[in-house]
Amino acid sequence: MKHVQINLQSHFGGGEVYTTFFCRALSQLGVATTLLVHPRAGFWDRLGLPADTERIAVADVADLPRHLPAGPLWLLSHGPLPAALRQPMPQRLRSAIAHMPVQGRDPAAFAGHDRIYPVSAWVRDGLLAAGLPAWDTPLLGVAGLGARTSKSATGGNADIRRASRYDWDRRKGRDRLLGALEPVAEALRPHPAFSRRPGLTLGIVSRLTPIKQFPRLFAQLAPVLARHPQVNLEIFGSGGYASVRDLDRALAALPPGQARFWGQQGDVGSIYRQLDYLLSGLPEKEALGLNVIEAQACGTPVIAVDAPPFTETVQDGATGFLYRDPRLDAGADFARLLDELLAGRTRPRPELAQAHLARFSFEAFVERLRPIVADARAYTSRE
Repeated sequence: MKHVQINLQSHFGGGEVYTTFFCRALSQLGVATTLLVHPRAGFWDRLGLPADTERIAVADVADLPRHLPAGPLWLLSHGPLPAALRQPMPQRLRSAIAHMPVQGRDPAAFAGHDRIYPVSAWVRDGLLAAGLPAWDTPLLGVAGLGARTSKSATGGNADIRRASRYDWDRRKGRDRLLGALEPVAEALRPHPAFSRRPGLTLGIVSRLTPIKQFPRLFAQLAPVLARHPQVNLEIFGSGGYASVRDLDRALAALPPGQARFWGQQGDVGSIYRQLDYLLSGLPEKEALGLNVIEAQACGTPVIAVDAPPFTETVQDGATGFLYRDPRLDAGADFARLLDELLAGRTRPRPELAQAHLARFSFEAFVERLRPIVADARAYTSRE
């Protein structure tokens, strides 16, 4: 059985981290991977793919079929398979990892698949409700920090300095123009190093994408934070023009300087360890939240909405705190939690929740893949 994965993303994000540890886990199980990638995705070189993963750049979706070998094949896409690859063929397993919930989306994107591997129970439940062939055991994920952690020449963590908060979409004319002008503006702006400020530090460590719903979140939380000037909001991540603009508008209720943008950073492990709490986005469009898993692995507790998928990844009171969806109570429960934290409520220590953290270890991930590999081999050996 040969195995081909498809990830044609040109921007680096959690799905690319996921692809990396997925290939590493398959390598442990004796499955070599041919990975079809976008030709402009230069980040793969530094992510630590295993030696038995062959990477092939594919310029156009229409070129994908010619890169698929004949014979028994386990074909897997990160996200739905392109339509041209969904036709049934003998000894070919058509599969995908569902990195997004189908709730609120069109489930027809996953038609014509033999297996769909959900990353969480929240994603699985949506697939099953839509009548799709979801694998019963969620894959969950791994705190894949190593491939993205840079070190300084002295051996310590690299400096965290302010960078651009924009991740330009080169398919859009506006973004191409602004992206061309931004380096000139950035050259004239200071790039200070990050340092903690007195008070309680909440951090966002995430791409500023629509699925996180940060503008909607802070439409409710910004007035609460404004009443708590001892709380600092540090934002590590970048996003498209509209995402950053809408987040700026939602944060306009804060006093100047209470929220600071630091742009996309590579050494996320160092960032997590300098936060009091990681703050998640809103839940329903989120599939898993690798940043939530990573923060806990670094010993940093998480503050998240009390809803799936965060109820799968955060152990309330042990690895963080869950609070009521602020769209239901205008942030009242979040305000209560801030008051308690500022009054000295004990900070959770995720490193003590060993059973919880073990679910997100690489070893546990390999074991969850073992029956998937056996199933793929059995499927592709059928006459």
